[in-house]
Amino acid sequence: MSNQTADIQNILADQDPEFRQWAEEHRQCEHRLHELTTKSDITNDEEIEEKHLKKRKLHLKDQMAERMRSYEAGQHAVA
Repeated sequence: MSNQTADIQNILADQDPEFRQWAEEHRQCEHRLHELTTKSDITNDEEIEEKHLKKRKLHLKDQMAERMRSYEAGQHAVA
């Protein structure tokens, strides 16, 4: 991740409550996925949960990336 990307993430996490919520949910999904993937055996329900978490995490990542692109485009328009 570039410094500029990290800076934009930090600014949005500080100033945009929705972005901050997405980032927190993304971290929670990542944490739970790590728990599931480190288990030696998972149940069918956990396998379904894992698939759902992966989809949700990707969706959140896409939302955050779009918000970051919009922010960056707005910054370039001002500059």
